[in-house]
Amino acid sequence: MYLAGKALWFIESHYGSPITLDDIAAHSGVSRFHMARAFESATGQSVMRYVRSRRLTEAARALANGAPDILSVALDAGYNSHEAFTRAFCQQFGLTPQVVRVQKNLNDLNLTEPLNMNNAPTITVEPTRFELSLPMLIAGLGDRFTVENHSGIPSLWQRFGPHIGHVPGQVGGKAYGIVHNFDEDGNFDYIAGVEVSDFNRIPSDFQRIRIPEQRYAVFTHRDHVSTIGQTCSAIWNSWLPQSGHQVADAPTIELYGEDFNPATGTGLIEVWFPVKA
Repeated sequence: MYLAGKALWFIESHYGSPITLDDIAAHSGVSRFHMARAFESATGQSVMRYVRSRRLTEAARALANGAPDILSVALDAGYNSHEAFTRAFCQQFGLTPQVVRVQKNLNDLNLTEPLNMNNAPTITVEPTRFELSLPMLIAGLGDRFTVENHSGIPSLWQRFGPHIGHVPGQVGGKAYGIVHNFDEDGNFDYIAGVEVSDFNRIPSDFQRIRIPEQRYAVFTHRDHVSTIGQTCSAIWNSWLPQSGHQVADAPTIELYGEDFNPATGTGLIEVWFPVKA
């Protein structure tokens, strides 16, 4: 993908030096929020987690090749102390740096090799329209996920499905997937919900979110719901950098039409992508 590829080139040519999310975003000419979301959408992992994993992988190689000084390896990997490096190394590989240096091999280590975006599938997307949405109240079931592991979202919808049409104060028959509250490590909140007129009678185990008035570029996802991530990745990595628009700091909305069938994963799906006016 266009934008993620630029970020990967910068990371692979600079990870030996101190780099931040701001540095990667500035090189690519986008905001830090845009950079984080685009990279996550294209690769399935957090940009800064990838940087840390690449640094630790190269540190493991240096140790297996007989590096005499663990502290020097730690400093080269961006850690200020032996202790901080050892802690991160153990979390990544389940072994201490000393063990890897003594055994002189990388057997059984879960290494992070450079990603190759040349073979990544690409699709072309264009917005069907632009909308200025009215404020909405959304209520439903939600959870926090990571970009590396969001396999629980389908089961969240399975649990919420029987509530559709029976939520107190529900407005209309459409359902909404709300993606919001991202952090730099790729964690985000997701709510499977419906629009409601107020929150007064909402069950206590439901999550609630107020969606403000916002301008959106609206994209139609024409394939099975399981591939919606490809549409989102194309928006972040291809359409947005070339569109002249800037992303707004607002939730992304998946709109599931009344003809959407959760059992088959087919029917009208739109991705409402927030852009600055």
